[in-house]
This record gives sequence, structure tokens and C-alpha cells, in this order.
Amino acid sequence: MSSPNPVPQAPTGMAPAPAPGALKRFFAGDVWHSFKRSPTAIVAAVIAFICVFCALFADVVAPHNPFDLASLELMDSRLPPAWLEGGSTKFLLGTDDQGRDILSALMYGARISLFVGLASVMLSMLIGVGLGLLAGFVGGKVDAFIMRVCDVMLSFPSILIALLIDGVGRAMFPNAHDSLAFMVLILAIAMSGWVQYARTVRGSTMVERNKEYVQAARVIGVSSFRIMRKHVLPNVLGPVLVLATIQVAAAIITEATLSFLGVGVPPTSPSLGTLIRVGNDFLFSGEWWITLWPGVMLVLIALSVNLLGDWLRDALNPRLR
Repeated sequence: MSSPNPVPQAPTGMAPAPAPGALKRFFAGDVWHSFKRSPTAIVAAVIAFICVFCALFADVVAPHNPFDLASLELMDSRLPPAWLEGGSTKFLLGTDDQGRDILSALMYGARISLFVGLASVMLSMLIGVGLGLLAGFVGGKVDAFIMRVCDVMLSFPSILIALLIDGVGRAMFPNAHDSLAFMVLILAIAMSGWVQYARTVRGSTMVERNKEYVQAARVIGVSSFRIMRKHVLPNVLGPVLVLATIQVAAAIITEATLSFLGVGVPPTSPSLGTLIRVGNDFLFSGEWWITLWPGVMLVLIALSVNLLGDWLRDALNPRLR
């Protein structure tokens, strides 16, 4: 007796439908759906995109090159924004004490701040994830030693650790090239931020190492290093990505703080923190725009990245879906 509802068969000779690509799966997934329903995340993403775009393509977007000494005119120094009396439409946001266009300096300065922030976060994530994975999977004395190091690092403020490492690096290499000075600054910020990654990954790894797929891999003779790299690591990266997004803003602010204190990026490549420090000398003489606009740019970048990090944390949390 034939079935009343026969299962339809694919026509002979037709290839099966191709699997949707990664981009299609993303736009059809929960994360993109959550992003579309969050006005805060959309506004933060637009602001972050504009800031990053202007920083990456400052050579094309910026109206002037503020670091070309041949194009600077001291007669144009300390001009107010264009809408104030004495301002010039040539310099929309005004100029600083050397006659540099503030708007152009913001774009070039944001590029340096973003580079230092992203590079330091990637380095701290590499160190923290590696040590946290090792501590959580191996356990025992290795875990105890790594966690005690984390406790010692957490007992000092991150800015103090960065100042110490940066000061030692500059003392060891007093005549270092600018590239080496950048590396010392990135290392200083990274060494003050790897602890959060290590503790987060350790906790997730201790949960994953007792699951059935890890036990099965051990039974068939897979090495511990391969288990950590191929099986455990992909399952603990979710919280790490959220933490890295939030830490980018913290790293940018730390770089700005160090540059404001005069121990950050080299003076020949000023970042947003350096521009704020330069403008601070003229704040009480009435040239408020020299320090205001770099501060606003720094706040916009940090705030937009933080808001995106908060949204990503909620979007990846299955309990909030």
C-alpha cells in the first residue's frame, strides 16, 4: 500500500543545492538580526566606521598634511574655527600653535592611536589566550604559577605598569628609532592588559576540558597541544572576541594617557593624546579648540567601540536571545 504523503524526490541528474556562503549565513544569523534591532549599535558602528575610515585614508581625506613642515605658516597659528571671528574657511576647526590644521591633525593622530590600540590588543590577546589555555588545560603547578602572576599584575594599576615598562624601555634605548619607540609603547600597553584574557580563557578551558569530545580525542591518542589548538581554542574564543572589542577602547585611552604624560608616541608622530597635551598649554589663554577637538575625537572613538562591545556581548549571550 502506497504512502499517502510520499516524500518528493530530487529529479535525476540535478546537483544538490549549494550550501550558503559564510556571508549569507551571517546576514541570516542572530547576530545580524540583533544588530538591525539595536539603534545604539547602528549609530556606534556608523561613528566608528567614519573615524576609522578618516584615519586609514587620511592621506586622501585630510585637506592638509599637518606634518609637512614646508607647508606650515606661523602666520596661520592659533586661528579659531571657521565659524568664529578671525577664523578661515581654509581651516575648518582652526589651527594649533604651529599653524597645523586641526582637522587634518585629528585624522593623522587617530591613525596612530588606532594602530597602537589595535596592535597592543592583538599582542595582549595572543599572550593572554596562550597562557590561559595552558593554565586551564594542564592545571596543577602550571595553573597555580600563571594565576599567581596574574594576581601580581592585577595588584598594580594598568597605567602604572605601562609607565614602568615604557620608562625602562626608553632608558635601555635612549636613542632608539621611532619604530622601536612604537614597539616599546605597544609592549607596555599589552603587558598591562593580557591578564583579563588569561583569566577568561582559563575559566572557559576548565569547563571544556571535561567534556566528551575532549575525552574522546584523548582516547584515540590525539596530543594535548593538538586538542588545545584544534578543539578547545575555537570553543573559548567567543568571550575573547567580546573582551577584545572592549579592550580596544581601553588601549586607545591608555595610549592617549601615556602620550599626554609625554612618554607615549614620538613627538614626530603625534597621536590624539599628544595633541591634547599640546592644546592643554593654550587652554587658559583662550585657544580652547586646540585641545577640545582631539578630546572629542578620542571620546567618539572610545565610546563607539565600547558601545559596540556591549552590544556584541549581549548578542553572543544565549540567555538574552
